[in-house]
Amino acid sequence: MATVTFDGASRYYAGNDRPAVDQLDLEVADGEFLVLVGPSGCGKSTTLRMLAGLEGVDEGAVRIGDRDVTNLPPKDRDIAMVFQNYALYPHMTVADNIAFHLKIKKVPKAERAERVREAAKLLDLEPYLERKPAKLSGGQRQRVAMGRAIVRRPQVFCMDEPLSNLDAKLRVQTRTQIASLQRRLGVTTIYVTHDQVEAMTMGDRVAVLKDGLLQQCDTPINLFGKPKNLFVAGFIGSPAMNLIPATVEGESAVIGGQPIQLTPAQREALTSSKVVVGVRPEGWTLKPAGEGISAMVEVVEELGSDQFLYCSTSAELAAADAADVDVAEAPHTITVRAPGMSAFQRGEKVGIVPQTGAVHLFDAETGDRLPD
Repeated sequence: MATVTFDGASRYYAGNDRPAVDQLDLEVADGEFLVLVGPSGCGKSTTLRMLAGLEGVDEGAVRIGDRDVTNLPPKDRDIAMVFQNYALYPHMTVADNIAFHLKIKKVPKAERAERVREAAKLLDLEPYLERKPAKLSGGQRQRVAMGRAIVRRPQVFCMDEPLSNLDAKLRVQTRTQIASLQRRLGVTTIYVTHDQVEAMTMGDRVAVLKDGLLQQCDTPINLFGKPKNLFVAGFIGSPAMNLIPATVEGESAVIGGQPIQLTPAQREALTSSKVVVGVRPEGWTLKPAGEGISAMVEVVEELGSDQFLYCSTSAELAAADAADVDVAEAPHTITVRAPGMSAFQRGEKVGIVPQTGAVHLFDAETGDRLPD
């Protein structure tokens, strides 16, 4: 096992104006499960492939433990890769697929068999060792790919969206198995996904990338509770955080006639009079119509345990109700979480008020979070 360090690592592609990965500084602790997440094209897979040696490093360095592996070929880096498409040999049995790398390395037959049995037991693959991949389900094939990585006993696991080919139910089951397995093995793991729910439920820490730049790397709790900027705030969380532009008037930012008090530190950090108020769906309190910010329920999404109301707070709604003339300066859709099986109906007017402590404030010019 070992730490992994990206020291100002950059990767450029011909014909692109900006680097695919731009001056990445990131350290992964020994035994840590780090998830790289972000939208398509943000550089997360390129980062993983730079570590694996499948992409070059144009600037900076990559280290595994005390070794600088920037210019080492993949075979000398002591990493094991798990791919999105499993990459199994269809003509080989499960046992032969798992043992393939050991056979190439001329590991003695008895030791190969023992290591395959250990991995199969760990992954519940013992009944399938003599089957071919075509006779396995998607989840079983993914476990075979994991087994092939495990038997190598590498310093680092690299996983590139290994669950993206599985159906929704199997993804939930398999991600739990992978996270549990990684904790038992204690091997440093870097896991790439575009699914922020997957990232938040699996990682010890999560690194959020956008346009090749690292936006924030922190624990899931801190990413959710204290996003560093507007991009992280909007990307992390499902449904996404409500982000509402507002203007500072005196000591407060005003949304829908509701003042949001700013601290002296927040006012001092502002670069203009414009702020963005962030409130997560669970950060609202529902009130009767006429109280708080007036809104109309446009869509009701029933999940059983929770209900999500997609509410319109538009200027048109304000004009339709004289009591709500101060509703909003511009049209917004606000997502509000309500208890499951609630009686809210489409077209119903409600009031919403942000809860104390649930408000996040961001500078509208820079996108940075204002101090608490």
